[in-house]
Amino acid sequence: MKAVAYYQSLPIEHTDALLDVELPAPMPGPRDLLVEVKAIAVNPVDTKIRRNVAPEGGAAKVLGWDASGIVKAVGSDVSLFQPGDRVYYAGAINRAGTNSELHVVDERIVGPMPQTLTFAEAAAMPLTAITAWELLFERLQISQGSEDQNQSLLIVGAAGGVGSMLVQLARQLTGLTVIGTASRPETQAWVRELGAHHVIDHRQPLSEELKRIGIGQVTHVASLTQTDQHFAQLVEALAPQGRLALIDDPEQALDIMQLKRKSLSLHWELMFTRSLFETADMIEQHRLLKRVAELVDAGTLKTTLGEHFGSINAANLRRAHGLLQSGTARGKIVLEGF
Repeated sequence: MKAVAYYQSLPIEHTDALLDVELPAPMPGPRDLLVEVKAIAVNPVDTKIRRNVAPEGGAAKVLGWDASGIVKAVGSDVSLFQPGDRVYYAGAINRAGTNSELHVVDERIVGPMPQTLTFAEAAAMPLTAITAWELLFERLQISQGSEDQNQSLLIVGAAGGVGSMLVQLARQLTGLTVIGTASRPETQAWVRELGAHHVIDHRQPLSEELKRIGIGQVTHVASLTQTDQHFAQLVEALAPQGRLALIDDPEQALDIMQLKRKSLSLHWELMFTRSLFETADMIEQHRLLKRVAELVDAGTLKTTLGEHFGSINAANLRRAHGLLQSGTARGKIVLEGF
């Protein structure tokens, strides 16, 4: 089968940073689906692993943790899907990635693809939808429902992949006042289009920006990028007994003693945790992806596809990695077809 992989960690400008390769087709385990991959999306985790994780034993390492496609075969214990089903999912970080013609994935982290989306539009959604859903409803423990409970959510980095989903979920499924941060006119417009009540500039002091829009403090913060740079400002912006959730990898240690005075709580979200440890509630990711598909088909949520980079090959993936590393991407970057 065709795939895109790497043999050594190199700068993305290097032509060998990602290569077109031929690999043996994988075989599904008892609870696995064998999926014919139709489209993929690229995420920051792809670039982090490519830069920091060397392949073992000289083997080709395939990245990619977003896909849509068609089920070709199922394992002996599979009960949720059958051959011919259209699916979308984010895969598992401890297994081979989705940048290949054929891919195996545990059925418990796969959802039925939204019927109203193309493969490319669907591929943009799984990883960010799972991350945003788990962060909002499980880590921050926000209640679903439109009732105003005098709660507010500040989303730092709202124009990116996770932010684009989080803004929609918070606006459509909760009574939160949603404040997103973005630094450029085009990204600010994108966040407003997704439904944020307010958009502020994270290049400016956040507390001052909140005061500018008439908000003193917020009850919840989702910090999606550059948490270490904003940490002191986030503590200042949070109301007493507030909650702070983050997904990024701070380069500097966070001084969590700053949280004590206000009794603030800190929450990490990693959407790979359930698949990595095969937790007892692993099937919750299947359920939430199914719910997201229903919301998309009902017109409540929309795909966060930002740019389509063409077919799935090494050159296009190198270009996608480069854009992600620049920190200027809006929404998700998608590739389609081999």
